[in-house]
Amino acid sequence: MAEETAPARETTRARRGGHGGEEEAGATSALKSERGTTAINDLVVTKVAAIAARETRGVHDLGGGAARAFGAVTERVGVGMSDERSRGVSVEVGEREAAVDLTLVIEYGESIPQVTEAVRENVIKRIEGITGLSVAEVNIVVNDLHFPGDDTPEESRVN
Repeated sequence: MAEETAPARETTRARRGGHGGEEEAGATSALKSERGTTAINDLVVTKVAAIAARETRGVHDLGGGAARAFGAVTERVGVGMSDERSRGVSVEVGEREAAVDLTLVIEYGESIPQVTEAVRENVIKRIEGITGLSVAEVNIVVNDLHFPGDDTPEESRVN
């Protein structure tokens, strides 16, 4: 998955003044006002972006094929290395803005340009509304299509 979104991250860093490597995972963003400061952890923005993407019509799942397979295996054995809900989402959060990289699986038959634009609009609306951060960009990689019947368990295919 890192290879799929690397160009998007480089573009994000370039537009945001090259600050990409300065913040660590789990970093926080601070919104300042006259009455105090509100800190927003990267994980919060990641979860908002993931939920917003998933609630958009035409999106089947998030994450690359390997990430989805790894998630399915760790779920079966009960080892939750990361939150499955945030798989396929990467964010960079600054003091007042955020940039988002998404990897999506789209339902077959849906218009990819229409679905990705709807995802982009919903992610921006949700992040800005919930966190107060401005969203600089939402970069999307569509890496797979979901076909009807793809979720059929192996056992039922054999019978």
